[in-house]
Amino acid sequence: MTDTSNHIKTACVSTAQIDIELNNGLESRYNKEVFASVKVAAQLAVKNAFTLIPNVSPAFMDSIAITDEIQGSHLQIQVTVKAIHKSNLDAEAMLGASVAGITLADMLNAEEASVNINSLKVIKSKSGLKDFKRMYPSNLNAAVIVCSDTISEGIKEDRAGKAIMEKLAESSVDVSHYEVIPDEKELIAERAKTLSKTNNLLIYTGGTGLSFRDVTPEALAPLLDRNIPGIEEAIRSYGQERMPFAMLSRSVAGTIGNCLVLALPGSTNGARESMEAIFPHVLHVFKILRGQAHD
Repeated sequence: MTDTSNHIKTACVSTAQIDIELNNGLESRYNKEVFASVKVAAQLAVKNAFTLIPNVSPAFMDSIAITDEIQGSHLQIQVTVKAIHKSNLDAEAMLGASVAGITLADMLNAEEASVNINSLKVIKSKSGLKDFKRMYPSNLNAAVIVCSDTISEGIKEDRAGKAIMEKLAESSVDVSHYEVIPDEKELIAERAKTLSKTNNLLIYTGGTGLSFRDVTPEALAPLLDRNIPGIEEAIRSYGQERMPFAMLSRSVAGTIGNCLVLALPGSTNGARESMEAIFPHVLHVFKILRGQAHD
């Protein structure tokens, strides 16, 4: 099974179509009762796809619609499935359509007539973040600041900042500046004032907890022109599904001018999961900051 543990859920819809030829007058035996049985079989196939196809994950289906259209001896059956899911539903829709065809053939086939399945294809597929990639501007740059007394003193090695930079690289964002600084409120603020002028993104890691040395939110709050609570909520919600202490993080998201400023947890997993929660789709903010209209 494909690992989708770091994927987020989105609205997914897939439609598969199967084309069937009913030979030697067999179309006269196709009626509402036959279609009712075909629908039940297709629905059961969709719901149980994860038990039959290795890379399919279980999905709670919000809708399974089966429609038919017959013209002469040619029959088309479409299976449309919808769910809030982590991956596309193409396999579920195709299996449903396939089983619909097989069920029909089993019910109608006779010695003097036959059911021929001509083609099976996906005619609509919307899932995950692939449909939103066109919304992400290119040529973005970022500065990454690690706030940590122990790392700045050389006692520990930075892993959180490197995890952030790996995700930025995956999202085609260039890292123009990387630095480790101690947990000093004035220094954190000074870097924000300077680096927000020359970078699209400014990402801090560390100093978002509740210890007396965790001052990153306090340093950044007076400088932000606007907070973006939805980003903060997405980070904590994603983290809370993976470990019970994410609710204690004080992650920050907002803008200074046209620079998006993020303050993420200092732990390696916390930083990595925060990036997974919002990247690359958070980059849509730059389309809006540049004055482009929503689609």
